[in-house]
Formats: sequence, C-alpha cells, structure tokens
Amino acid sequence: MTRKPGLQPVATLPRTERSLFFAGEALAKQPWIRAPTTTDARDGLGPLYNARSCTACHPNGGRGRIPQTATESVLGGGLLRLSVPGANRTDGVVPEPRYGAQLQTKSVALASLLGREVEREGEVKPEAKLTLTWSEQVFRYADGGEVTLRKPEPHLEKLAYGPLSDDVMMSLRNAPPLYGLGLVEAIPPSAVAVLADPDDEDGDGISGRINWVWDRSAHRRAPGRFGLKANQPSLHQQVASAFAGDIGITNPVFPDQPCTASQEECVTSPSGVDDDGVELSAELLALVVDFVRNVGVPARTGAEHEDVIAGRRAFYQQGCASCHHASFTTASTQHMQLDGHEIWPYSDFLLHDMGDGLADGRPDHHASGREWRTAPLWADSRVRGTDEPLHLMHDGRARTHEEAILWHGGEAAAARDAFAAAPAEARADLLRFLESL
Repeated sequence: MTRKPGLQPVATLPRTERSLFFAGEALAKQPWIRAPTTTDARDGLGPLYNARSCTACHPNGGRGRIPQTATESVLGGGLLRLSVPGANRTDGVVPEPRYGAQLQTKSVALASLLGREVEREGEVKPEAKLTLTWSEQVFRYADGGEVTLRKPEPHLEKLAYGPLSDDVMMSLRNAPPLYGLGLVEAIPPSAVAVLADPDDEDGDGISGRINWVWDRSAHRRAPGRFGLKANQPSLHQQVASAFAGDIGITNPVFPDQPCTASQEECVTSPSGVDDDGVELSAELLALVVDFVRNVGVPARTGAEHEDVIAGRRAFYQQGCASCHHASFTTASTQHMQLDGHEIWPYSDFLLHDMGDGLADGRPDHHASGREWRTAPLWADSRVRGTDEPLHLMHDGRARTHEEAILWHGGEAAAARDAFAAAPAEARADLLRFLESL
C-alpha cells in the first residue's frame, strides 16, 4: 500500500520500532467515543471538544483546513483561543471564566455528535457555534500586478453558558503540520538560543527571542519551541495538551476536563477514566508522542531547477533568511534515529513581532499579542492536494506562499517590501523555491 507523503516514518527509524510507529498512528487516527462504554481504550471523548481524533485536525499529517467561505461553518483543524488580561505562570494565559482558554464547539450530546442543532434537556451543550467571515484587500505591485489578501474574522452564536467577558481576547488558530517535529525537538537548545537577539544588538531590525514557558513534567521554566507562539516546551506536553483541549481526553500531564464552573453538565458527565484517574494512560500517550516524533519530512524535489536556484538567491538577498534560518544539525538524543542529521526547516523557532496585520492581541507566556514563532517552511506544498489552498499563517488566511509573504509586517516588513519591489520574474523564482522546500 502506498502511504501518503505526510505520514511517512523517518527513513532512519529501525524496522524493530516501526510496529510501534504504526500503533501510535492508529491511536492518532482513531475516533474517540463518549463514555461510558465497554471500549476502555478509546472512550472518554469530551464532554466538550473540537475534534474526535488527532488527524481530524492534521489531515495527512499536514495543516488544518480553514473554511474558505462564510457558508462553511465547520472548522477542520481550526479553533478559537480565549483568555482575559492577566498572568499565569503555568498556563501562560488567564482563561475566560465561563469558557476557558479554548472554545469547544462540539459536545457529547447526541445532537452534536450527529451534526444537528436539536438539544435535549440535561445534555452537555456545545459552547458556541463558530463561523467565519472574510474581509479582503488588494495588494498592488509597482509593475501593476495585483494579489487579493483575505483575513478571517470569527463570529460566535448560541453562547451556551452566558456572555463572554467584556475584556475577552480571542485568537483564531489553524493546526500546524506534524511532520519533522521530532527532528525539531532534537535541535540543540544552544543552536536556537544563539540566534536570539531580543534587543537587536546587531541593528538589523530583527529581534527574535525565546518564549520561556512552564514545563509541567520538569516543574520548571523551559524554552518554548512548539505551538504557533512557541508556548510548549516539548512534544510530550504539546501532544498531551492537544488531547485535553481538542478532544477532551484527560492524561497524566493534563488530568482535568476542559470544563469550567459555569458548565455543570460538563462537570458531572460520565468520564472514561482508568485506574490512574485519567482517560489516556501514560503508556498510550507515549505511544502517540513517539508516533509524532517519528513522522518524517516528505522528500524535497526540484532543487536543481534553475528557477529554484535563482529563487534561493532571492530568498537570501531579500532578507527572508534573517528569521527563516535554513539549517541545523540535530544533537545526540535518546532517539538515535534522529541524531546527527542536517535538517532544513527554514525557521529559527523564535518569537518575532509580525506587525499589526497579523497581531491577535493575545499574549501567551512571554509572547506578546504581536509576536509569533517563525513557521518552518518545509514540505507544505507536497502534503496538500494540488488545487487546495495552503492555509498558511497562524489562522490559515494565506492560500499561497505569495499571500503569506505579503502579510508579513513588523520585523519582516523590510523582507516583504524587498519581495514586492522585485521584478515579477524574481518573485516567481522565489515562490518556486518555497514550493520546492
């Protein structure tokens, strides 16, 4: 059977460990069901949730899919973060009092499971209905070319547990891809730290910095590397957080359901806890984490083409590599299949101020409402369908690499302007280079 490119194991994974990879993949793909049932290994969904499986948000191991029209109301990998002003050392944000730190648009109520809106008394209600509208603006190049840029705006209806706080901060997010995350985790912390320049001491206008976050397993601060604002320190915590927040599956890292005190039916709903008091055991969590750790990056193609080589030169000349650092060598770790590889993610994994156009106004740990982690550039074009939008940027707004570049602001404004000022042929070469990564 031919496997899709986004869920291939790393080529160096020993054959003796491949059965564990496929077992973890099966867990990541399986749809969880509501408790109680006789199927202890996969019950405990919700009571409030966004998706029933990991791959529902990461189709083929790639990015989530944001609805492209106002009539599409179901988010396939998108969700809405919520918080109110304040500081929280462990969570990074202060959750919205009634709805928590993430809006769950589905519940284990029968109507919700069936995709209907008929509610029965006493069942857990989905927190709200989330839809998107799109605002558009036209970017015009000096040579007369035009690109339509689109921005999604979330709209909430049927808030089931009362109004949102007046000072609520909301941020639409699209699920990032899974491939290469184990290689990213294997990059030595010192190799990332040396790229940080929080005070812009070299005067180049780029001031990337580390987001210091809370490591729940180590009970200490640690540099964040995963998540759109680099708000998770490890793959283990990132995966555990997604199980709890996205699927409603408690685990040793996040043992509490995503219910607030305002959600009585959620709090009292049956759960699928095991003898350890959680719905996903440490062993099964580790199996999924190891699966994610060992998802390889789809092989690059076309690097030798003349237009790709020209595009690479433009990438450096226009300043893109100031944040999208090309390569690293992975360290020696306990996962030998990931050790000592030269990898090309094209990211420095640091926070950068991206300007007003991309700001969500929602701080997270030390990340401000204008800062985002530099997104890796590898393999986006090879995991999606041929005619499918790329769903780039934190909220999936950019359908193409060109749109993504033109949304850059803040520290990246100079690189964006250099791209926009380049001749059309040079712009096309750079885009061809990005498509080849």
